This record gives sequence, structure tokens and C-alpha cells, in this order.
Amino acid sequence: MPDTQLIIDTYITPWSINIASALAIFIIGRWFVGLLAKGLDKVLTKTGMDTMLVNFIRSVAHIALILFVVVAALGQLGVDTTSLIALVGAAGLAIGLALQDSLKNFAAGVLLIFFRPFKEGDFVEVAGVSGVAEQITIFNTVMRTGDNREVIVPNGAIYSDIITNYNRRPTRRIDMIVGISYDSDIRLAKQILAEILAADERVLEDPAPKIAVAELADSSVNFVCRPWVKTDDYWDTKWAITEQIKLRFDEAGIGIPFPQMDIHLKREDA
Repeated sequence: MPDTQLIIDTYITPWSINIASALAIFIIGRWFVGLLAKGLDKVLTKTGMDTMLVNFIRSVAHIALILFVVVAALGQLGVDTTSLIALVGAAGLAIGLALQDSLKNFAAGVLLIFFRPFKEGDFVEVAGVSGVAEQITIFNTVMRTGDNREVIVPNGAIYSDIITNYNRRPTRRIDMIVGISYDSDIRLAKQILAEILAADERVLEDPAPKIAVAELADSSVNFVCRPWVKTDDYWDTKWAITEQIKLRFDEAGIGIPFPQMDIHLKREDA
């Protein structure tokens, strides 16, 4: 009986206390980390910081604090945390060499967040994908395409390629090529194009739109038609102007040629 009591006092009771303390540290610490993450989210949001940046900082802070809680809980169990940290560092080096692409995506995510070539809601073209940027996570960026598909693009592929942000500037220029037949009146065609642009309230006066004969092509005289509009009005204005050009040219009898080929057959007597 004394031996049993000695085992209880020497091993079972201390280990039970340590395990209970470690569990308490982990559970309470995890709960406290959640509160800190929410508080950090609210503080950063009130400062007007971009939503993508807020989410990224919150995710990194949450992971770092959870690791701190795990180390504290293991320390309560008697684990040598100094050796553990050294072991984790060595393991991290080995894992880092094995996961170079993931680390590349992580580093690119940090750069995307802090330099912010685009923000949430921007329509961008990155790594061959066009769509609305919805979220930047630690390793990838979530995109929503025009037909409502969700595309996940690795951050490394984004940062190492050309990034085109269609929403960064407040205005955009619509570049249109309008071809008319050679027997049509180019002065009348130019006048009609100018009237169409002047009648559309979305076309800006400054910068002024540009209409000019750009090319004498194989089967058409090509005009460049370049009005400036607000970025949000780009597509609606382009579609409306294209429709008006066809309608007005038809009314004025101005032909819009299409590619064609003349084939000459040579007959040879037997």
C-alpha cells in the first residue's frame, strides 16, 4: 500500500496536474487567441485598411499565436522547449527545401498584400486568368471569372507574371476599329462616328475622343474610334457604340465589308 501511495504521489498526481495544466493552457490559450484575432480584425478594419490586407495579417497573427500556445502547453508537460524549438527549426529547414514552391507562394502572397497591385473587387488579369480578385490567402489568390467560376491561382504565378489591373485608373479608353468599304463616303462616316460619340453622355469630353483614318486595308478603309469613359462604364458604352455604328451606317448606306476572296478558274482545252 505505501508503494502504491508513493507511485501516486510521485508520478500519477504530478503528471495528472501537468496534463490538466497543459490542456487548460491550450484550451484557454486557443480561446484567447481567437479573441485577439477578432479584436485585431476590428481594429484594422476601423483604420480603413484594405480587406485583403486585414484578412492576411489576421491569418498570420493567428497562426503565430497558436504556435506560441502549443509551445507553452508542451513546456508545462516538461518538454524541453529549447530543444523543441531547435528541432522545429531544423525540421523547418528540411521542409522548406522540400516545399520551395509553397514558400515561393507564401513570399509572393506577402508581397502582394503589402505592395497591393490590386485589391478586393478589382477586375484583373493575372497568370493568364481574368476575373474579380476576391481574396488573397497565404498561398494563393481566389478569383471569380465573368461566368461565375472560382479559380484559385498560386501567388507565385501571379507575382512572377504580368499583372493587369483594369480598375486601378478612374478612366479607360475604348479602342475600336471600324472598317467601311472603299466606295463609301469617308467624310460622312467620320461625321456619323462623331455624332454617335457626342450623343452618348458616358463619353468624356476630356480627354477628347479621337476619330481618324488609320489604314487603307485590303478590302476596307479602317477608322480608329477612341472615346474615353469612366472605368465602370467601359463595357456598356462599348457595346452601345458598336450597335449604334451598325444602325447608323445602315441608314446612311455606308457598307461595312467582310473578308472575301476572288477565285479565277482557268479552263484548258484537252
